[in-house]
Amino acid sequence: MSSEQTFLMLKPDGVARGLTGETISRVEKKGLTIAAMKLMRITRELAEKHYGIHKGKPFYDELVEFITSGPVVAMVIEGPNAIRIIRTMAGATNPVESVPGSIRGDLALTISHNVVHSSDGPETARFEVGNFFSDQEILSYQRADTRWL
Repeated sequence: MSSEQTFLMLKPDGVARGLTGETISRVEKKGLTIAAMKLMRITRELAEKHYGIHKGKPFYDELVEFITSGPVVAMVIEGPNAIRIIRTMAGATNPVESVPGSIRGDLALTISHNVVHSSDGPETARFEVGNFFSDQEILSYQRADTRWL
């Protein structure tokens, strides 16, 4: 089975609401590996780089303000089809459209405070992982339960 990496971030609302453990638990129960993780406060510079594709859109300033408003938990997730699996687990960006069982479907109410961010494809994953983690911070390893997954 081929493995890939993706980026998952618990946003300030998720951290403030105490959803870190539940989010990590969902990832681990799925069988994916957390290869890197850190609690951090995003600088304005990093936020502008991270959300650069939205610059000029009406919601850009609000997005940057929100993501820098409190601590986040940034993670590198590894596993087969990690990008698609994490996107499915996160649910639709708008929680109203997220299915029950997804993180946003179960835990979020509004699009502006939707608990998590996840990479939407391989290029985005590489970009986002590189923005938040150095190669030395990413620790690839094999889970003990790999043969059962």
